[in-house]
Amino acid sequence: MNGASAFFTRPAQDNTEPAQELTITPERPLRQHVPFIVQIEYAGTPEVITDPDGSIEGWVPTDDGAFVVGEPQGAPGWFAANDTPTDKATYDVQLTVPDRLTAVGNGALISQRSKNGWTTFHWFERYPMASYLATITFGVFEVKRGRTPGGIPTYVAVDPKQDDAWTVLAKLPEIVDYFSGLYGRYPFETVGAIVDNAPKVGYALETQTKPVFDSAPDEATLAHEIAHQWFGDAVTLTQWPDIWLHEGFATLSEWLWAEHAGGQSAHDEFTALLARPATDRLWNPPPANPGDPAKLFGSPVYNRGAMTLQALREKIGDDKFFTILRTWYRDHRYGNVTTADFIALSEKVSGADLDTFFTTWLYTAGKPTAW
Repeated sequence: MNGASAFFTRPAQDNTEPAQELTITPERPLRQHVPFIVQIEYAGTPEVITDPDGSIEGWVPTDDGAFVVGEPQGAPGWFAANDTPTDKATYDVQLTVPDRLTAVGNGALISQRSKNGWTTFHWFERYPMASYLATITFGVFEVKRGRTPGGIPTYVAVDPKQDDAWTVLAKLPEIVDYFSGLYGRYPFETVGAIVDNAPKVGYALETQTKPVFDSAPDEATLAHEIAHQWFGDAVTLTQWPDIWLHEGFATLSEWLWAEHAGGQSAHDEFTALLARPATDRLWNPPPANPGDPAKLFGSPVYNRGAMTLQALREKIGDDKFFTILRTWYRDHRYGNVTTADFIALSEKVSGADLDTFFTTWLYTAGKPTAW
């Protein structure tokens, strides 16, 4: 710490739990509000983490590299992190791989240098980022660079086994600029995507600036992960039970993009879901109270979360609704939020008492019937 050796402890590993928490005691007491530097040197084999719902994350091996994702607890599987969404930081990452491989990380590519059959990729994300959004996915990739019509640099990497992804990825620049017009300027320096061939994973993740896909995405999935750059990456939850603030917003964004592109309207999506019977799993648990960690990424968080927003839109009108979304993003960009924060903003902008509305949609089990 600050260039001096420090005492540290780490719980002993046993057969049931990993030794996760590292406690560091500085040689001299730290002074309040004075910056300090901690350097941690470590070595080992990166781990695959299994979540309560059975999905895998962390450093997931592929046939030519690794698919590297961290939501909600995979980041410590490959680097030392204060793994809480509220501790955002800039990230400077270098990875050395055999020359035939490409390593793709968050932010901007600072350098790519080869020597003796190995290439070092240096990536730097200069905007605040939660630990679970970090990646350094690598393998055999075809890379294309460009810019959105609005001028944002793009970097897209696709595994040749998923070559059909390029058709959908051609929509990426237009999607980015559409959401920039709807919500506010794109929050980061670069944008892109990583499409890997990772059949054991089964999902995509909104890793900051470059969402990672386990296979070629459809247009809705691409729009969903790009929308997360605003809602999830730039504006991030404080505690995981508020995950609807990410997934509900990104799912609604899928609907808005489809409507913009000439597909089904968000109202029609809402109406179709509302027609599902009260026994459908869509209605339980309520999106802002998922309870069991195994249900953190269940259907209610996504679809009922998006329905909450669409119902609010139809209740207060487009002008007030989109003012809320733009204000939400503007006021909390690069920070952390809670559901209570969103409710307070919605009532302030709309001028309405929305307690019953949000209690019904976010906290009450079962199918909403009146709000």
